[in-house]
Amino acid sequence: MRMKQDWQIRLIQLLSVPGMMLAYYLFLFHEGVLVSGCAVGGWFDCGQVSGPGAPYASIGPVPVAFIGLVGYAVIFLLTWLRDWDFALMDYLAELMVAVTGFAFVFTLVLTGLELFVIGAFCQYCVVSAVLVIVLFGLAISYLRTVNAEEAEDAP
Repeated sequence: MRMKQDWQIRLIQLLSVPGMMLAYYLFLFHEGVLVSGCAVGGWFDCGQVSGPGAPYASIGPVPVAFIGLVGYAVIFLLTWLRDWDFALMDYLAELMVAVTGFAFVFTLVLTGLELFVIGAFCQYCVVSAVLVIVLFGLAISYLRTVNAEEAEDAP
């Protein structure tokens, strides 16, 4: 099923790439492979938020940045698989809202931790949060477009 207007899904695909790159950078920073470009102390302190010793930078043994990397990769793969016309892709709009919605809620929780518990922000995490908000908005817009087109095509 090809949409008359699928610009949202293409923009989601495009924006998931810098999201993957950002999450990979944060993962490498968390693992101690890279040094952060953030200043230490004050409102923006990546070390406190996502550094190797940061208490909220992992869920059990899994770094939050790795979860973000997988999330962005799933979003990209869903948009890419759309071109292969799998039967599951008939539900791409709903899947995209579900995946980006989960990412949105996850991001809200993490941002709440930054604000209310840690007392510092990671500037890269803030950029990722903005990306997730945009992706979620685009997914909702895409779902609305799909539903409108289906309503037009209905007898």
